[in-house]
Amino acid sequence: MKDRVSIDLKDGVADVRLIRADKMNALDPAMFEGIIAAGAELAKMKGLRAVVLSGEGKAFCAGLDMASFAAMKQDGDAVPGVRDLTKRTHGIANRPQQCAWLWRELPVPVIAAVHGVAFGGGFQIALGADMRYATADTRFSVMEIKWGLVPDLAGTQLMRHLAREDVVRELTYTGRIFNGTEAQQLGFVTRLVDDPRAAALETAREIAGKSPDAMRAAKRLLNLAVATDAKAGLLAESVEQQKLIGSPNQLEAILANLQKRAANYKDPTSP
Repeated sequence: MKDRVSIDLKDGVADVRLIRADKMNALDPAMFEGIIAAGAELAKMKGLRAVVLSGEGKAFCAGLDMASFAAMKQDGDAVPGVRDLTKRTHGIANRPQQCAWLWRELPVPVIAAVHGVAFGGGFQIALGADMRYATADTRFSVMEIKWGLVPDLAGTQLMRHLAREDVVRELTYTGRIFNGTEAQQLGFVTRLVDDPRAAALETAREIAGKSPDAMRAAKRLLNLAVATDAKAGLLAESVEQQKLIGSPNQLEAILANLQKRAANYKDPTSP
């Protein structure tokens, strides 16, 4: 993991960086493994309150490494070493899908700071985050069609909750490149900023100052909201809220606000 992904935890915020700058952080087998390993490390990290995901160098992630396409042609593997994509290796996901889906499954908010390019798998990994900050000139593409493929890093499931169906279809069918300004208009980018990583870290620090119990409950509910009906969603709201009311961190939130001081929250005892 260490030669592909770095993690720096400070004051509850994990600064996670893809560190293959010479290849625009393209996805080779080591990068796939590094991202999955980073996700597993974050999931068990004590004191974690928020995550910022970014890429070093000129780009967030340029998608699948060109050498991987050559291996695909030679060996028939969709991803080097993965011949059967239908096998579920990580809960509901296969190994490649887990690189994007794991950000959704982490119990804390994740902000992707995107610059340069986010093509193909790189775009889908960014979509796995709760929010995306990008520059206006960042270039995006659902590029798989260029290689005779379909989005397969959870992209079909993630895109449909952010943009209209016809937009998702047009981008998937054409593979055209669009910039950050259009990405925000379509619903894929949360905020346009000059320095996405700095802005994302600022928001992450703000999140880290809130009750971690309430934050994790909010993420569970918002994840559920895109995968359930209104009846189940309303019940889930009630269940989560009842657990929060009167809990130590909720009482601390009240006291801190009344006393006009910074809150001193305890780490959650469960995901």
